[in-house]
Amino acid sequence: MLDPQTLQWLFMILLSLGLFLLSPNARKANDFFKGSKNEQQPGFWILTSSLVISWLFAKSITISADLGQAFGLVGGVAYAGYYGSFIVAGLVIYQLRTKGGFSSIHHYLREKFGAGAVLIFTLLIAFRLFNEIWSNSMVIGSYFGETGSSGYYWAVVVFTALTLLYTMKGGMRSSLLTDLIQMLLFAVLITVILGYIFPNVEGGLSTLAGTGTWSLDQGVNLLLVAFLQCLSYPFHDPVMTDRGFISKPKRTLKAFILAGFVGALCIVLFSFVGVFGQLEGLGKPVVLEVSKLFGVGMTLVINLIMVTSAASTIDSTLSSSVKLIHLDLLRQTALKVKSGRITMILVALAGTVPVFLNPEILSATTVSGTMVLGLAPVFLLWNIKVPKLSFFLAVGAGVVYGLVLVFGLFPESLNFSTGKYADLLTVNIYGSLTAFTLYLLPKVWTGKSV
Repeated sequence: MLDPQTLQWLFMILLSLGLFLLSPNARKANDFFKGSKNEQQPGFWILTSSLVISWLFAKSITISADLGQAFGLVGGVAYAGYYGSFIVAGLVIYQLRTKGGFSSIHHYLREKFGAGAVLIFTLLIAFRLFNEIWSNSMVIGSYFGETGSSGYYWAVVVFTALTLLYTMKGGMRSSLLTDLIQMLLFAVLITVILGYIFPNVEGGLSTLAGTGTWSLDQGVNLLLVAFLQCLSYPFHDPVMTDRGFISKPKRTLKAFILAGFVGALCIVLFSFVGVFGQLEGLGKPVVLEVSKLFGVGMTLVINLIMVTSAASTIDSTLSSSVKLIHLDLLRQTALKVKSGRITMILVALAGTVPVFLNPEILSATTVSGTMVLGLAPVFLLWNIKVPKLSFFLAVGAGVVYGLVLVFGLFPESLNFSTGKYADLLTVNIYGSLTAFTLYLLPKVWTGKSV
């Protein structure tokens, strides 16, 4: 009988090799860069599953369990609130395409605000792309050894390399197809996990759903933050927005709406792992503690669900990075698959390097949802003519409020509520109001628009 650690390595390698064999070998540029299949656009179910699984990354389901342990069901629902981002992004992108005639987010920004806006926006999303690679690979590493151990680092490197390998084979097309497979596998695995938990809770689902207190200081602060950040957060996620332009507008809108509901449901269901940990009085990290409680079988299932979710996020990140660089920034017309594959290798390397740096440096370089609050008026008010200055004022305001939050400079006396996330909620309220005001101010002040 193989030991659990060896089985984890075996499962990770076999899953990655399986995805490599199933991935199409993209020979045409549109298949590799835009996810088409012999020039045909992605279908509804492939697009929907890709949207959902790209947001069910290893870090997010770990956070949902932690919040479930801290606040009961309220914590899971609060985090699921972020999945309203799909509804907001779907509606805005639909209008940008059908009424504005724009072919991408960068196309819209370039036409309305100029090259400077595109540069700043690209810097914001570049941080997010690199963050997705190292933050998810670090979660995988933690299941193979203590942070900083040789097992931890080897798992990070091998996992990232295997994911890169199958993504290079088909580019965006590989990402979309494997996302469908990973979404189906995720559904099976979460069913197995809940099958462990429900029979071991007296009262089952009703007991789990009855946990938590619906008050501001018990998780509702975070739920309100999620609703506020849904107005801006999705637009700095190129993985999500890329998928808004690769299929027919109506099909895309329906996929975004369904993905929002399905993603939120998955997050709430996985938060029950943390709720169960709370009821059992388990320690942290709760996902690992719950897996240990049920033994090797549960440990392997949770390990596999983490590998599945992390791989789906990293392959989407790599394919979106290639599109960002070659299509949106360089605006190349003579696209070459070989160039795209080389770019993927460079992005994977750059996104993995931070793993080997001080974790404090990592947290300091992460762009928070607060820092991109200024994108809300830029996209929600897309059809209002404003001077180019409006973009820079709104986005600048979000960055400033984000830094104020990071460095703890906001006066606690101004908080609208108490408890955990009270400062986050207050800063987001003020930040949102400031961003919208500064966005519209140049138009009101000058009476001119461009």
